[in-house]
Amino acid sequence: MNTYETIDLNDYVQTGEGGTALTYNHKDGKTLAKLFMPSVTADNAIREFSINQVVYELGLPTPKPIRLITDGTRYGAEYELIQHKRSFTRIISQEPDQLVPLSERFAVLAKQIHQTPADTKRLPDMKELVMPWIDKISNLPDDLRARINRFMDTIPSTPTCLHGDLHIGNIITDGQRDLWIDVGDFAYGVPEWDLGMMYYAANFLSAERADNIFHLDNDMLKAHWTAFAKAYYGTDSQEVLNAEVQKLQPFIFIKMTFFVSKLCDGKRPLSEFIIQYLDKALPK
Repeated sequence: MNTYETIDLNDYVQTGEGGTALTYNHKDGKTLAKLFMPSVTADNAIREFSINQVVYELGLPTPKPIRLITDGTRYGAEYELIQHKRSFTRIISQEPDQLVPLSERFAVLAKQIHQTPADTKRLPDMKELVMPWIDKISNLPDDLRARINRFMDTIPSTPTCLHGDLHIGNIITDGQRDLWIDVGDFAYGVPEWDLGMMYYAANFLSAERADNIFHLDNDMLKAHWTAFAKAYYGTDSQEVLNAEVQKLQPFIFIKMTFFVSKLCDGKRPLSEFIIQYLDKALPK
């Protein structure tokens, strides 16, 4: 049975901030605690921890999950602390000349995930993960909801792995190993789910969020996408790359709708920005 153990934050030092959670290193130097924002429910934290256990047991490179934790207000989990680790984005922010080589390396790592057969009995289909959260959005126009449903029916449930929150901030290295982090939405399906997430993170964030999440400015994130895309798709042809980006558009904004709903448990209206882009992206 999954149960939470209460921790004393005085035993930890905050080390990071993401879009939905804060991270803390234990003062003993052995573990890392990830606590979600108060809007993320205990059940969601349990689900993420369970998926982390599956990914780890499948032998994919990710820190060992240890236990579920709470500080009395927020919920999360504790993981193996990778010594001397740095995220790819932290390295790029400190050593800008590493932007292209690390973006290309990240493309190789992403393709490895997308070529890995998924355990479909233990991992969710990305479509089945996404749709219940989209159904919770109250202000989604009926026409868009119908178009999302029709588009989802056209997407195959490809039995290969997806990270679920694929961006270059979710890979760390200790100099010997590259390890995936934040794998709570790990699932299976077509790679466009992951690639759409990557494109959004590199091209749509405000300057403030780009700095907070990635320690990079918007121009660097766009340069990262360009280097990644050329390596991932194996081409320098701008025409081909533009066509691939066009394919990603519906996945980008369906995934953003999912994230908005998940972050606020379906209680926050969808922004007009996402509604407008959904209308443009979805087939009529």
